[in-house]
This record gives sequence, structure tokens and C-alpha cells, in this order.
Amino acid sequence: MSASPPVGAAPEVVEGIWHPRWVWVTAGAVAMIFLAATQSLAVTTVMPLVSDDLGGAELYAVAFSGTLATSVIGMVAVGAWCDRRDPVLPLATSVALFVAGLLIAGFATSMPMLVVGRLLQGLGTGGQTVALYVVVARVYPVALHGRVFAAFSAAWVIPSIVGPSLAGLVAEHAHWRWVFWGVAALTLVAFAVVFARLHGIDLRTATPSREPVARRLALATVVAAGALALSLAGEAGPWMLLVVVAALVAIVLSIRPLVPRGTLVARRGLPSVILMRALIAGALFGAEIYVPYLLIVDYGFSATAAGFGLTAAALSWAAAADVQGRFGDRIGDARIALLGCALLAAATLLAAATAAWHLAPWVIIAGWALAGAGMGLMYPRLSVLTLSYSTPQNQGFNSAALSISDSVGASASIAVMGLTFVALAATDAGFPAVFLIAAALAVLAVVPGLRMGRGAVTEAGATGAAAAEAHTSERPSRQ
Repeated sequence: MSASPPVGAAPEVVEGIWHPRWVWVTAGAVAMIFLAATQSLAVTTVMPLVSDDLGGAELYAVAFSGTLATSVIGMVAVGAWCDRRDPVLPLATSVALFVAGLLIAGFATSMPMLVVGRLLQGLGTGGQTVALYVVVARVYPVALHGRVFAAFSAAWVIPSIVGPSLAGLVAEHAHWRWVFWGVAALTLVAFAVVFARLHGIDLRTATPSREPVARRLALATVVAAGALALSLAGEAGPWMLLVVVAALVAIVLSIRPLVPRGTLVARRGLPSVILMRALIAGALFGAEIYVPYLLIVDYGFSATAAGFGLTAAALSWAAAADVQGRFGDRIGDARIALLGCALLAAATLLAAATAAWHLAPWVIIAGWALAGAGMGLMYPRLSVLTLSYSTPQNQGFNSAALSISDSVGASASIAVMGLTFVALAATDAGFPAVFLIAAALAVLAVVPGLRMGRGAVTEAGATGAAAAEAHTSERPSRQ
């Protein structure tokens, strides 16, 4: 790595991301994404068994939304940390929290204890995501950013093929606890590869940010608390509606300074990129946890077989991400947004139809591949656009904002879908309702999708109007 170009510079000839100059950072970072994908898909597959084993069905949705909620705190803390220094130590701290959370969840003897582990895991997951984004921004030349994010998306391929079914096999023939313990051990190995290559290299920005952090952390904590309150609103009995309204108000008011100005009203440019990420994350991740649930409860699938319900989507995600990485500029951002949202909406509507009319299970399994294709087109494209609107001084803030919108959109969606599902538990409308909510979010995402712009960046960083746009994200108090 000693031959790496200085921050903000690019070699005369841009090699691929697997060139010896980058190969170990690429391998370690992709492995970390791979393991995060494995863990995500595995937990989605085995959580019905975990909930049954630990006797906490009422905390089923919280085990997912809680992790996403606390990840907001990790994102803000690590984003600010990276804007002040290099991302290596923030990444190390995030990995430590992630592994600690996995171990606690693996040793859990009750559903509340598992939720505590998942909350701690969320802190690490959020920080790890932002730190890796900043590593990409500061290690690789701009011309390689799209390929790196495409590789991150492609890292879901193998987990999508073997992860869900392997998790089911482990849960059925060993124990679901190994799903957590195994990922924890392998994550430490993957991080060691990245750390060994980055340690000792100066990845600090020339002009570190001096924005105050305490207020942002306090607001992130309020956002996380609001998301958790929303998830637990069903326990409030007659006060449920009041809790839901109060939690949503707290989330909206607190998240505004954590994202670029104009995000909540879909202002053109970076704000619309951030908002679109929230909406599509809410649509997909909110609905996805109910796909294996539906297959197990209504169709009698085993955990292993139910895992295959997620395989087609993850495969199509990776394939579409590769298409985006190669031809994204030629296709254009507006077409990517329209096509991606259409595919996501079609998938969720097919899922709703399957649940409502008890169609053959292959309909939802095959249809869910459309959701993966849509997300594979949109997700890495939004990451590239975010960096193109950023300068070295606010890469951490903007990367955190993208990840915050991702987590808040998903956690709020999961919470609302969970409340809806529980409220309709006595009827057959629970599963169709959650999938229809997801379809509505996918359609709504078209609005910011057509207002994203193209970004404007040279290989030295943002310039012109894009630089001015990016700098507005450093003045959140004026939003």
C-alpha cells in the first residue's frame, strides 16, 4: 500500500480494484460486507426459530428494527470521527461493537437479552458502514468508486446462494446460536486483513471538519429512541396511537439536522438521493423479513427451505449491481430510478397477491427476485452519487446521512409493518397489508428518484455547484 497515491490524487492509468495496489483492502472490505450480508440473511431466516425458542414473539420486529435504530448513533459518531481523522480507528471500534453484539445474541437466554445484543450490534454495524464508505473515498481514485460499490453489492452473491439455507441447516442440525458466533469469528479475520494494509497510512483529510458533534449525537440518540418506541408501541395498549405519533414526530424533528438541507422535501440533488435511499430501504427491508415468515407459517416450509425465498432476490441484486457498475452512466440516473422502483413495486405487489389469495409459493419466491434486481440497480448508484456530491471535509457527514436514512427508513417501516401485522393477527390480512405498505413506499420513491441530479465531481473532489450543494450539508442547523 505504500505505492498508493495521496488522498485526492489519481494515478495516470487507473487500475482495477483487484490490482496489487488495492487488492488486500478490496478483499478485506468485500469480506466484511460479505459477512454482514451473511449475518443479515441468516438472521432473517432463523429469527422465527429464535423467537419460538426464547418465547418472545412480541419482540420479533424489535429484533430487527432495534438494530437499525441504534445503528444511527454509530453512523453519526463514526461519520464525525472520520471527518476529523483517518477512518481506521473508527472502523476498528465499530467492528469491536459488532462482534460484541453478535456474541451477546449468541449467548442469549431470553428474547430481551437477544434484543440487547442486537442493539449493540447495531451500533457497530452503523459505524462500520460509514467507515468503509470513507475508506473507499480516501483510498481509491474516483474512477473506481462505482466498481467498489458494485463489488460490495456483489458480495451478497455467495451469501444469497448458501447463507439462508446454510443458516437453516445450522439452526436445525446444530443450533441457531452458531449463526451469530460464526460470523463474529470470521469478521475479526476479515478486519485484520483491512487493518494490516491500512495501518500506518495517513488517510486524514487535509482540512478536517470542526463541526460540533455533541448535538448531532444527542439528536441521533433521540432518533434511535423514537424508532425503538415506535417498535414497542404495541405494548402501550390504549396509548398506542399517542406513542406512535409522538415517536414519529421525534424522529422527523431529530433527523433533520443529521441529513442535508431539504432532504425531507426532496430538494433536487443530494437531498433527494438521501430521501430515496430511506424510501426504498423501508420498502425492501420492511417487507423482506416477512417473506420467510410467510413461507414457514402459511406454507409449512422448514427454515432451510424458507431461506431459498431470499436467494433469488440476492442473486438478482448482485447481477443488477454489476450492470449498474458497467453501464450506469449510459443508462442514466432517472431511468435507473424509474426501473428500480417499478421492479420493487412489482415484487411487493406479487407478494401481497400471494399472501392474499394463497397462490403457489414459487410466485413470491420468483417475484422477490424483481425486488433484488431493482435494489441492485439503485443501491450502489445512490452510494456513488453521494460521494460525487461530497468533498473530503464532509465525506463522513454525507456517508453517515446516507446510512442514517437507510436505517431510519428501514426501522420505521419495520416498526409500522410490525404494528400492522400484530393488529391484524386475528385475520388473514396481516401479510398482505405489510406487502402493500412496501409497495406504496416503492411508488413514492419515484418522486426523489427523478430529482437526484447527476452530481459533479472531478478526481480531486467536488467542484462548482456540486461543491456548494455538498457544503450545505455541513450547516444542518439551517435546515
